[in-house]
Amino acid sequence: MKGSTHRRCYCRDAETGKPLGKKCPKLTSRKHGSYSIRQELPPRADGIRRSFSRAGYESLKAAQADLDHIRALLGLADADDSEGLDQIAELLEKVADEKAPLPDIESTRRRLSHGLDLTSRLTVGEWLDIWLAGKKGRQSAISRDESNIRVHLQPRIGHLRLDRLRVTHLSEMFEGIAEANVDIAEGNAARRKAFEDLAQIAWKGREPRARRKAMKAAIAEMDLYRRIVGPATRQRVRSTLRAALNAAIAQQLITFNPASHVELEAGRRPKALVWTEERILHWKRTGEKPSPVMVWTPEHTGLFLDHVADDRLYALFHLVAFRGLRRGEACGQRWTDTNLEAGLLTVAKQLVVNGWEVYEDDPKTDAGARTIALDADTVQALKRHRAQQDKDRKEWESAWVETGRVFTRENGELLHPANVTRRFIELHEEIGLPPVRLHDLRHGAATLAHAAGAGLKDIQEMLGHSSITITSDTYTSLLPEADLAIAEAAARLVPRACTIAETTAPEAVADPDGAEAAGVEPLLDDADLLRTMREINALSAHAPLTQTAPDEEFEAE
Repeated sequence: MKGSTHRRCYCRDAETGKPLGKKCPKLTSRKHGSYSIRQELPPRADGIRRSFSRAGYESLKAAQADLDHIRALLGLADADDSEGLDQIAELLEKVADEKAPLPDIESTRRRLSHGLDLTSRLTVGEWLDIWLAGKKGRQSAISRDESNIRVHLQPRIGHLRLDRLRVTHLSEMFEGIAEANVDIAEGNAARRKAFEDLAQIAWKGREPRARRKAMKAAIAEMDLYRRIVGPATRQRVRSTLRAALNAAIAQQLITFNPASHVELEAGRRPKALVWTEERILHWKRTGEKPSPVMVWTPEHTGLFLDHVADDRLYALFHLVAFRGLRRGEACGQRWTDTNLEAGLLTVAKQLVVNGWEVYEDDPKTDAGARTIALDADTVQALKRHRAQQDKDRKEWESAWVETGRVFTRENGELLHPANVTRRFIELHEEIGLPPVRLHDLRHGAATLAHAAGAGLKDIQEMLGHSSITITSDTYTSLLPEADLAIAEAAARLVPRACTIAETTAPEAVADPDGAEAAGVEPLLDDADLLRTMREINALSAHAPLTQTAPDEEFEAE
């Protein structure tokens, strides 16, 4: 296709006012006028000719460089690729009309090879939609990415061009999220204060009723309670964007991933804390939990299990409390994967909640597919549960829904994990136990196993963690009694010429018989210390329901 460069000026005839064009005598000087280019483009489908024209080049070299650039763009499509040639021609027409810079050759090549529209400028939002539509994997992970895109990424950076996204854009986005957190906190505090004021207004009387009505109207105008976007959530938002941009790099749409270089506050896992008496007292006074992850003591766990012994979901709570199954794993456990005679349970499936819909899926990680040994007490609890399930099956007859699950509704249908959580909260609130999540029973199982002498590797395999770091950092919390015993044992390892007790109260140490009267506790010898630690590890408030001897009534049935 033909193309050319030419030089012209805009001088006019002094008498007629017409442009002189090529007749201008000053064109003999190379510094006079400017250069222009014109390149023939593939004709339209209806045969109409079209071309690319641009003027204003200061030198022939600059004009020729752009002309070569245009020819290189036209050469990206084969001569028999009419569709590709038409796309490039449309792109050049649009560039000429908008007087925009010529598009990058390699970028255009990549877009053409991937079937992307050359005339549009792909935005971050458009690419996120394309990436999400083609994403494979767990539905729960896809739903999380969809939420991050819809709530955070699309509104803040969706309008930016994908190839022009920079680290500064992402830094501004996360700064905006942090600023929004302040507004959310203020809005939540104002709404909470309004409800407190409403509760102080009397119910009876014309004036109080009018005030209550006005207050309710004001509350209706306020924003609803919203969650603060914490460090962990911001890390997940960045993770979603980073994965999407990595896919764009693989598609050769961009060459740099700014999400990998933006600095964020680390989203640390919360440490699990045990509900000690001091923490319970603080919670009762202020209503504040010391940590998002709280663990019951063995006494608390025993009280709860004693209270729910007659509940139809008792065996599920027992299994989670002692063997640390996840909620979805317990709800999805099948009888075919449960061998009560051998005392083994294989975690092969789980129930996952997406919105409110429940579906079956594989375990969360490869390590989650595991086989767990069951103690005699747990086996007995599951046998009682199976006997009750067989009784329910006979009562429901043809209306029974056979799902093959260990834990089901009264008619055999699948349990909804959210309803199990709701039932757990109802049961522990009935007896005033300090609040924990159902998932925190899993933390408690790790803590009990740790206090009983299990190593971190054993606990990791029991819980199905892919990394032992997760086990050590998050799930194992030393019981106060066990921690005290370890502290005493560590102190005994250092030989001392005299003890603190000897220094501060020599009379009491000199007279062992008077030690108790003096209020000084004699130090335990090694045998006593070992016996004390064993007693602590064996401590359980659930003794009536954790007997190793067979239950006579159950055996009789």
